[in-house]
Amino acid sequence: MSIRITNTFGTPHNVSETNPTHVTSCDAYRLPLVGTIVPGATSGYDDMVQMLKEEGHDTRPEGYGLIFLESEEFSATYFGSIGQIEQYQRENTDGAATFDASQGVMYAQWPHGKGWDDYLPRTFWNAQRRGAIADGVGLVTAFAHNEVPGAEVIVYEFEGKWLPDSNPTQMITHHCTACHQDTFYDSGHVHENTGPTSRRWAARQARQHIISAARHGVGGTNSACRPSNGEMLRAVNAAARDIYGTTGNSLPDTDDAYCATHGPCSTVRELRAGVRPLVYRG
Repeated sequence: MSIRITNTFGTPHNVSETNPTHVTSCDAYRLPLVGTIVPGATSGYDDMVQMLKEEGHDTRPEGYGLIFLESEEFSATYFGSIGQIEQYQRENTDGAATFDASQGVMYAQWPHGKGWDDYLPRTFWNAQRRGAIADGVGLVTAFAHNEVPGAEVIVYEFEGKWLPDSNPTQMITHHCTACHQDTFYDSGHVHENTGPTSRRWAARQARQHIISAARHGVGGTNSACRPSNGEMLRAVNAAARDIYGTTGNSLPDTDDAYCATHGPCSTVRELRAGVRPLVYRG
């Protein structure tokens, strides 16, 4: 069964012919970081160029000029000459400069490991200097739900806490407006938002959610998209009425109503309105 995933927000990406959750490239990128690494001056240089040596690409003993590219779901690193990158920086005062990638070598994704982890800063798709509410707060991408008309699976950056008494940090996750599951209670679906790899993984999980619903149905035993149909909310409301002797509901008794006021839908609504949500803790 061929399943097509369609963007409702963000940039469409190129995917594997056999696996629509596997993004292979994008036709347009941001270039958020530019720099150089030089032997003897850059800490961890030998470790940083090991990847080039393994591929036979370590051809510049004087060092490398670097351009880091990213889209919502993909990233790449360009290694060129220091002179080329310095020229690019001089010409890019208005943000419109281009560079000739044939002069160097391009690697998929941003490097990590020894040297690189200290060299690369923490970055976010939503940056305040580009008009975002705050660094690491905003929508990243969204996809149409194939089984529920009008529903989406939305990938977003936000500020959250792992524990009530822990410090807030930048996080990223996805939310499905068909099943309204809170990923804070679904292990492995909320990530520290440290860079393009975090965003790529969150978007991949959003794509997997859509594929699962298409293959197994909404609410299916093996489906990742399983609405609880308000069962827990009704149980909590019934218990509250018994304990306090009240007749009304303490909480909304449907998943969509609860999510809109207390859950991820309320966060997404504020992000779309350009309002900075409160720090989230499920």
